[in-house]
Amino acid sequence: MKNLVIILLLVNISIYAQQDAQYTNYMYNTININPAYAGSRGVTSIFGLHRTQWVGLDGAPVTNTLSVNSPIQNSNIGIGLSFVNDRIGASNESSISADVSYTIQTSNVYRLSAGLKGTVHLLNVDYTKLNRYNLNDPKFQNNIDNEFSPNIGAGVYFYSDKLYLGLSVPNFLETDLYSDNAMATSIERMHYYFIGGYVFDLSSSIQFKPAFMCKTTVGSPLQVDLSANFLFNEKFVLGAAWRWDAAVSFMAGFQVSQGLYIGYGYDLETTKLTNYNSGSHEIFLRFELLKKHERVVSPRFF
Repeated sequence: MKNLVIILLLVNISIYAQQDAQYTNYMYNTININPAYAGSRGVTSIFGLHRTQWVGLDGAPVTNTLSVNSPIQNSNIGIGLSFVNDRIGASNESSISADVSYTIQTSNVYRLSAGLKGTVHLLNVDYTKLNRYNLNDPKFQNNIDNEFSPNIGAGVYFYSDKLYLGLSVPNFLETDLYSDNAMATSIERMHYYFIGGYVFDLSSSIQFKPAFMCKTTVGSPLQVDLSANFLFNEKFVLGAAWRWDAAVSFMAGFQVSQGLYIGYGYDLETTKLTNYNSGSHEIFLRFELLKKHERVVSPRFF
């Protein structure tokens, strides 16, 4: 039954649209979806994340990301570099992205950034990992090895120390990847992202930040993520989130030092898939290279 579910998922990918990698802690991982975020924290920021989705389900998604972004000193330019590896069933896709942003000061409090993203994708599909009930089916005869496809994206990001809003399209080019039998295996479609959040000071030691992310693409339903995080004494973060018609999530984080933050997220499915898995786990580290006597303005949840 588990393998059957995965095959159905892969068929859905082939017929409709390939979704970008899923993140529970999207509010910390903005650089992967919006190039205008590059350099917005004012320091060199290194971010690494590991996500294991639908634990216990054969062939379920496993995602690893690593990114670095930084402002260029004495300029309005920010730059970033990201690597993402996403494994789902028989497919293994890697992408490398380069980001550049330009920021203008719109007032004493707010800034507006615009960014561009350039990405290269490498797709591998090993059909021998599937339970093939018809070995003569031409759809599963030839593996895909390092299928290359480039892409470009763009975004805008409006922010202060308390608020952020972002709109982006990480991939503008819609690309069909084919096997040797000229059958569509993976279809990359444009994904539209709209994100936002605001930090409320509840007391001298507690901050509250609601946030949202809306994602849509042709051929797939609208995805809406709503989250609420509380920061205690600028050290501990506890929160929860709801993914519309998909999952509820719980999040925690700890500011180990001025430059190091560690976070964790757990998703519990609210769909029929909950019968086949024990949830999804996500852990990440953010390390920032602070100069001597330098301090990131608090609270920065993003």
